[in-house]
Amino acid sequence: MARPREFDPDEAVTKALEVFWQYGYEDASLPDLLDGMGLTRGSLYKAFKDKKNLFLLVLERYEIATVNAGVDLLSNQQIEDGSDRILLLFKGLVTAVTEGDHRGCLLCTAAAGSAAHDPDIADAVHRGLNKLQLAVVQALKDTPALSGISSAKRQRLADTLLTQYMGLRMLARSRLPLGVLSNAVQSVEELLRDAAG
Repeated sequence: MARPREFDPDEAVTKALEVFWQYGYEDASLPDLLDGMGLTRGSLYKAFKDKKNLFLLVLERYEIATVNAGVDLLSNQQIEDGSDRILLLFKGLVTAVTEGDHRGCLLCTAAAGSAAHDPDIADAVHRGLNKLQLAVVQALKDTPALSGISSAKRQRLADTLLTQYMGLRMLARSRLPLGVLSNAVQSVEELLRDAAG
């Protein structure tokens, strides 16, 4: 008869997310993970097979919790003007950093490291980024001032905004002065206004 697990796998993945978010995939050592998850080596490998499989579960959890929250904001029809949704997304980042959250973006960290060469990890990163990109495009479609722009211009603008947002999420880890982030948000506001003109 198999012995029952003495831990909650779901909770263990949540704890692993925090470890990977702090250290990144490559730099999260086995001792870091065991300590952060409160598991023994045997329990970790029995439940999750290996570090990569655990990281894929973490990326899935991050997508559900964090990426989907951004998508929900960008798709929120109760905020009628899509540009307001986009600005709220950027301002939310500044607020999080102001309140001490310097973790940045786990997808960005994964994309910037050597783990991105792994096809499974790359697919997980692309899936999350693609979700955000599509939501930005939708928010731009829902911006009355931009109703006259071509779909190609809208796509370029969405790509620029996504790049700006991801870059700011990475800069949040560097603990740059808040003025840098605030200025970037102001630039996004100007970018949206200029695109409408």
